[in-house]
Amino acid sequence: MTVHTPRDEQDASIVIREAADKGTLLNIAGNGTKAAMGRPNQTDASISSTAMSGITLYEPAELVISARAGTPVLEVMRVLAAKGQELPFEPMDYRSLLGTRGDPTIGAVAAMNISGPRRIMAGAARDSLIGVRFVNGRGEVVKSGGRVMKNVTGLDLVKLMAGSWGTLGFLTEVTFKVLPKQERMATLVIRGLDDNQAIEALSMALGSPFDVTGAAHIPDRDRRGGSTLIRLEGFRVSVDYRMNEMKRLMKRFRFMDILEGVGAEALWQSVRDATILTDQGNRAIWRVSTVPAKGPDLAAHVAQALDAQWFYDWGGGLVWISTPLDGDAGASILREATRTHGGHATLVRAPAEVRSTLDVFEPQSDAVMTLSRGIKASLDPAGILNPGRMYAGI
Repeated sequence: MTVHTPRDEQDASIVIREAADKGTLLNIAGNGTKAAMGRPNQTDASISSTAMSGITLYEPAELVISARAGTPVLEVMRVLAAKGQELPFEPMDYRSLLGTRGDPTIGAVAAMNISGPRRIMAGAARDSLIGVRFVNGRGEVVKSGGRVMKNVTGLDLVKLMAGSWGTLGFLTEVTFKVLPKQERMATLVIRGLDDNQAIEALSMALGSPFDVTGAAHIPDRDRRGGSTLIRLEGFRVSVDYRMNEMKRLMKRFRFMDILEGVGAEALWQSVRDATILTDQGNRAIWRVSTVPAKGPDLAAHVAQALDAQWFYDWGGGLVWISTPLDGDAGASILREATRTHGGHATLVRAPAEVRSTLDVFEPQSDAVMTLSRGIKASLDPAGILNPGRMYAGI
């Protein structure tokens, strides 16, 4: 497969325009760390943003940063950390889950709307993305959004590009709003709760005025006891006060500890990156978004039919589920569970031969599919950008 690595927007525009003229299907890529997600590529060539790297704008006082799409996420985080700032949405790193190498790029974070545990407080990557530059399927350079939130021109297009998986355009630059890095992190760990009790506790915490930035539950496995995690961040004095109040709120749950330091950071990283499930061997891994109160019922529904393991993030609104690699049978059970209890299931990890035969993403309604096809046709009329990556025929 031919791999194009344009050095700037003009190069990218030429590559895409020529591909559209010839009907050459293009795989849109960063550094390939998430190539094993979604439906397998159905393309003739690839265009990568890896040669388009570097911070193009950073104004710490304005809490805004712009970077070319191929810039490693770690480089962006390093530059922000030097000024005591961070990406507020805590982007997930898929490498351990997918068994891939290389440096994840900031363009992929935007294109896939990648967010972590702090989403419950800070919102998703989409909510922090305020500007994009990209080349559409005609080879035209498009700029949307701006450096400050007051500039609302094109914001809808910015949000549209977030989570589009490269099917609408080849991102060349992204702009994010950032926040000051938290001074202290502390986690209240409640032990011994079943799934329903844990979701009740997490809902109480999230409904409190104490600004919870992480709410997860790892169920009992191998009789080691379940762990319900409530994270607080901020100024040291504020965290002390809010943690004491949180403990009072949770006083009917008896077994509580406070975890800080390296151990707490490692624990939240395992929640963020779903590495809690990577010891499950060669199994399919699903990511299910649902109403928090429905999470335990949905997981139980799957467990009745499959040998499943799971854990909860986002207060129960995100359920990571590991199941055997049984193709259509496993997918049917997951889809039945989301139809019964509500939600959207995405197949995150499975061999290419499995992903090529299944609906990797939750099937869309006819009305939404019609709208999606219309948007795709307006930005990529020849249908050359990541065809079939999300849905067959789009």
